[in-house]
Amino acid sequence: MSEQPAEAREVHARLIKAGLEIDASRAYWAHADGRVPVHAQDAFDGYWFGARSLDRVKDLLSNMRVRYDAYPDALATLHRWNDMQPDTRRLICHWHLMLADPVYRAFAGTLLPERRERGTNDLRVDLVTAWIARLTGTRWTTPTRKRIASSLMSATRDAGLTTGGSEPRALTLPRVPDDALTYLLYLLRDVRIEGTLLRNPYLTSVGLEGDALTKRLRALRDLSYARQADVSDLDWRYPNLRAWADATVAASRSPEALA
Repeated sequence: MSEQPAEAREVHARLIKAGLEIDASRAYWAHADGRVPVHAQDAFDGYWFGARSLDRVKDLLSNMRVRYDAYPDALATLHRWNDMQPDTRRLICHWHLMLADPVYRAFAGTLLPERRERGTNDLRVDLVTAWIARLTGTRWTTPTRKRIASSLMSATRDAGLTTGGSEPRALTLPRVPDDALTYLLYLLRDVRIEGTLLRNPYLTSVGLEGDALTKRLRALRDLSYARQADVSDLDWRYPNLRAWADATVAASRSPEALA
């Protein structure tokens, strides 16, 4: 029996080399299904990621593997989901980056919600750099912290959690389609995470907690939600993410779907 997938716990700085990478993720999903090993030379020769250097292709593949290959049911689902809408795509990229990167997970799932709750709307690189120092201690030099801070702000901008443009950045919330939320819940059901299925940084990062989450859960088609006092219960229509995909997502994605 294979080991249950889990969110990453080891702190790293891979975000400097690869941000949210929505377009690269889409290309990777189209070509990779988790059954056949992916080689950088093949991806380079096939222009999976466009006219990128071989070294850049290696960096992208390294990040794609920890974000998607580490969760086999997810990659199998994403490979065949050829009618995914842009709003859903960027959220799936956001949540998988959270799974793979503890610093991004803490930033998007804890720091930003806390600041949003306080009504603090002045996100700056120097503030994020100081936060990284508190989170990681002496692990990185100040220049490295600044690079990571800039990468965090760029990734959350692309995810729809902050505005772009000049500093200070304002905090925003993305639209969360029903299929994106359903995907996340089926995914997290079989992944070891800190927190619970209904109280975790992944949901909190997009503003789904408390009454807002309850309202959304009750409207979903592919699971049902009931609550009595402080006890919540989810009734799953399908046994796992792959079964959900079998029943709901468009069949067999091909590279031509990228055209």
